[in-house]
Amino acid sequence: MRRLFPVTDQTSASPQDRADREWSLDELAEAYAYPALKADGHWLRANMVSTLDGGAQHEGRSQPISGETDMRIFGTLRALADVVVVGAETVRQEGYRPARAREAFAARRAASGQGPAPAIAVVTASMDLDFSLPLFTSPLVPTLVVTGAAAPAARVAAAVAAGAEVVVAGDGAGADAARAVRELAARGLRRQLTEGGPRLLGQFVAADALDELCLTISPMLVAGGAQRIAGGPSVTVPHRLAPACVLEEAGFLFTSYRRI
Repeated sequence: MRRLFPVTDQTSASPQDRADREWSLDELAEAYAYPALKADGHWLRANMVSTLDGGAQHEGRSQPISGETDMRIFGTLRALADVVVVGAETVRQEGYRPARAREAFAARRAASGQGPAPAIAVVTASMDLDFSLPLFTSPLVPTLVVTGAAAPAARVAAAVAAGAEVVVAGDGAGADAARAVRELAARGLRRQLTEGGPRLLGQFVAADALDELCLTISPMLVAGGAQRIAGGPSVTVPHRLAPACVLEEAGFLFTSYRRI
């Protein structure tokens, strides 16, 4: 792997930036470290993958357009987060399981005052989730279900019975994106990571709640009707982000853009 940005006088000469050298998990963790937060601050980053022609999926799943290093970065971003926020449709399509504790990140998490693994927070209006899945029955830390005050009461009760913590972040059936970020932060989950899907990411973008986008650009073409990484209504004025880091390996570009 090699670093393309930020460029320094030592970048091209650094042994760390040789294209044929695999970075350690510690090096990836340093590259993707969350910024320092104020006492009442929080930071929402997204991690998504897109093909060269803008497809976020192939045949409904992101895995076919990903790669080994992308998955290592995926795991690193999870290991740095307090909570992973994901839409219910993505949970159903991708077969989500609880986040696991990883020994390689144990000391780093302990030093940051974090538990052994991030919580998973599922955003849903319908509560159409299978609460018998391991995501709800056997997580290392309780899974959260983020919804609205008018969500189906029977399904809310089923979530609670399964051991999930229900977070109300909206007055209607569904959650308000910006309020969901605040409600999670109020529970001490301030370093937030969303893995989509596109509809949820679009809601965060529309609410101007996204602080950082970690986007893997896959050297593939899929054509067809594949979704983009963000969907839903457009914003009135495009949101401008600034590049923070660009890495490259085997034709994949691993980029990070942050709020200006």
